[in-house]
Amino acid sequence: MSLERPAITLTHVRKAYANGTVALQDMSLTIQESQFVSLVGPSGCGKSTVLRLMAGLGTLSSGSIEWGEHQSQRQLAFVFQDAALMPWATVLDNVLLPLKLAGQPRSKALPTVREALHLVGLDRFAQSYPRELSGGMKMRASIARALVTQPSVLLMDEPFGALDEITRSKLNGDVLELWSQKQWTVVFVTHNIYEAVYLSNRVIVMAARPGRVVADIAIDAPYPRTEEFRTSALYNEYCREVQDRLSEAMEVKQSTPVYSQVSPRPSI
Repeated sequence: MSLERPAITLTHVRKAYANGTVALQDMSLTIQESQFVSLVGPSGCGKSTVLRLMAGLGTLSSGSIEWGEHQSQRQLAFVFQDAALMPWATVLDNVLLPLKLAGQPRSKALPTVREALHLVGLDRFAQSYPRELSGGMKMRASIARALVTQPSVLLMDEPFGALDEITRSKLNGDVLELWSQKQWTVVFVTHNIYEAVYLSNRVIVMAARPGRVVADIAIDAPYPRTEEFRTSALYNEYCREVQDRLSEAMEVKQSTPVYSQVSPRPSI
């Protein structure tokens, strides 16, 4: 999998709200095609704001967000913290929704929907309702709803934060398997450094508000990532490094210079 072409480039992005709150200041970051990049940082540092700006769900105060030659904002999908399924609709109809809104006839859309449900392991639950699903299954349905748009960029805003550790671990593995198949560019927000290290090519540490990059840590470990990786010395070393940078980020002042990228990116 090539990681050489820029997919998304943020340059000196600033986001200030009408009440005077500066969420992001001088946020610069380049994400290459097919990378899995996690954003971590103190609560309120603007991680979710970054995703929303990438998705066009907000306006920049200054700076720019540019898409690579082979990318476009139209090719992205967003998985939110809450599965946000329509309770009155079946799983199939929830997953069908983006294609329905795009005007695609149901008969034409159904094969794509069924493929997405198969990819996330919900084939047998197509006619179930959200109230009949576990938390993990609801999130799978939310991911399937994103997949039907056939995105090249997948934005994920702490999608597994409310799940138990066993379910979260299983979904981490499932997402990595899908990523390796589909070659998405993934930008993943999480508060869990162990999850970030397990999933990512790169972990971006953001400073406390106003948010900006203070560390860019390459996770130079091969894929596929197995459970053995979670117990390895290399994994623990990376987790400690991210934790150290995160602790420093809590104290960073606005005048502190950003860190540079620190090591080669692995290929899958």
